[in-house]
This record gives sequence, C-alpha cells and structure tokens, in this order.
Amino acid sequence: MMSTPPNNPPGNNRDPYAPAEIAHLVENIGVRKANLPLLPLVVLGVLAGAFIAFGAMFYTLSITGSTLGLGPTRLIGGLVFSLGLILVVIAGAELFTGNNLIVMAWADRKVTTGQLLRNWVIVYVANFAGAAATAVMMVWSGSLDLGDGAVATTAATIAGAKVAMPWFEAFVRAVLCNALVCLAIWLSMSAHRVTGKILAIIFPIAAFVALGFEHSVANMYFLPLGWMLGVDGVTAGAIVANLVPVTLGNIVGGSVFVALVYWLVYLRPDNKPE
Repeated sequence: MMSTPPNNPPGNNRDPYAPAEIAHLVENIGVRKANLPLLPLVVLGVLAGAFIAFGAMFYTLSITGSTLGLGPTRLIGGLVFSLGLILVVIAGAELFTGNNLIVMAWADRKVTTGQLLRNWVIVYVANFAGAAATAVMMVWSGSLDLGDGAVATTAATIAGAKVAMPWFEAFVRAVLCNALVCLAIWLSMSAHRVTGKILAIIFPIAAFVALGFEHSVANMYFLPLGWMLGVDGVTAGAIVANLVPVTLGNIVGGSVFVALVYWLVYLRPDNKPE
C-alpha cells in the first residue's frame, strides 16, 4: 500500500521512516484514497465501521464488572478498543476519521475539494452502515446477555451518557480524540513491520478511550445499539445531535491539528526542509 521513499532503500528496513518521509507517504496515500472508485470505497467504508464496532464491543465487555478502579478499568478498555484501528490499518479499510489526513494532499493541491468531500461523505455513510449493522448483529447474537445482562447494562450506560453530553463538550472531546487517532495512523506509517504498526497504534488509541474522548464512528455503533436497547433519551434526534458536534470536532482534530500542522512543517512549498 505504501511505496518506499527514494532516500530509504528497500534493504534498510530497520530504521523507522522519518517524519518528513511520513508526510510524503500520507500525502501520496491521500491522493490514492481520493481517487478510489465507488464500489471499493463503499465496501471498505462498511468494513471500517464494522471494525471499529468490534473494538467497541470488546471495550464494552472488558469494562463490565471491573473492580479495578476508574483508571485501570478505562486503561484496559482503551487497550482492547485498539483492535478497531488495528483492523482498519492492517487489514485495510476506509475510516472517516483517518481519512481526515487527506487534507495534506488537498493543501498541496493534489486533491480537489470535490474529491475530498466525495471521499468523506461516501466513507462516512458507509462507516455508519457498517457500525449500525454490526450493532444489529450484536443484539441478534445474544452476546449482550453475558453476565446475566451486565454487558447490555454497560452498553446502555455508555449510550445514555453520550446523548446527555453537552454540545460543546462533545465537540472538544472529539477534537482531542481525532488528533490522537490521526497521530496513531501517522505513527503506524513510520513502521516497516506489522508488529511495529500495531504497537504504534495501541497507545494513542488507548489514551483517547481512557480519557473519554469522542469518536464519531464508534458512536455510530454505541448509539444505535442504545436505541435498540430502549435506553431513555436515545432517539434518532439524539443520535444526530451527538454525531454533529462529534463529527465536526473529529474533522478539526484530524484535519487541522494533525494534517495541516504537518503540511505546514514538511510539505508547504516555501518551507520544505532541505
């Protein structure tokens, strides 16, 4: 999926790619993502929604019934939630929050605004379809009945807390979340081996989950699941009211705080390092 930069020969696979090299990799991948045909884009978007939902399922189970205390419990939940992005990066999928990095190619005028928005809209809708469909399958599977229904109770509590969150708080949490998600992807691109990519992903993702930040695609699983469980306050309107600030915050966190910042440092024509 990624080509080896000219100044990093194929035989030199021990040292990680330097940040300037990662910037070029991200930009080139962004161009390819923006030009993906419709069918692969939709299918890979559905997969990404399902992959993040798998991480959310694992998180819900792992924190259920924990007596370790707030910090350790949330740390364990964050570590297992990393499964979602690991699947996206290693198995291959199109994730809306990760695709905010396409802004680097857009800023360099290698991708048009139309191409950028086409990718985001299609992937966003496909992510929702994949995550919500996985929530339906989770209900059908009976796995929520584990622990005499304790897992379902945890899922209901998560969904209820999300719809009760104030708009601005959800927005700020989403900004911080996608800064960490995009940094996880950025760090994974520095590695040459699968093990290195996985290790690079785990800690930023564990941090955003443990800290309670908001991820739009994860909420595409948690909130429809809460609606199906009949959680008070989790309505179609409440789902939209949560996803709007979280989506906007994710865009700012990934596109501005990561993509544009690194574009300014490494790719801006009059500021490229020698």
